Amino acid sequence: QVQLVESGGGLVQPGGSLGLSCTASKATTYRMGWYRQAPGKQREMVATITAIGNMNYAEAVKGRFTISKNSANDMVYLAMNSLTPEDTAVYYCYFKELLKEYWGQGTQVTVSS
Repeated sequence: QVQLVESGGGLVQPGGSLGLSCTASKATTYRMGWYRQAPGKQREMVATITAIGNMNYAEAVKGRFTISKNSANDMVYLAMNSLTPEDTAVYYCYFKELLKEYWGQGTQVTVSS
């Protein structure tokens, strides 16, 4: 089973930037990325990147967030810029295999106003 270890998160002011990192115990052959869950909302996809580098972003973060990975496909990073209070959520690292999905423990991102 794949274990995901996240780092980053914290308190930032609106307009600020923050970076999240996730390291997996095994590489993915399919897709990795970030999801988030805000208070009172369902968990939503933020950004994903496939093993060959194809990226997908939620409309709410497009142009502000950048997802990247290492060539070994066992690390994924999310650079978050121009943060707003609406970005406040618990952010979860996500790795997808053929038959299973793996999740990190979540890291809190709070954007104050």
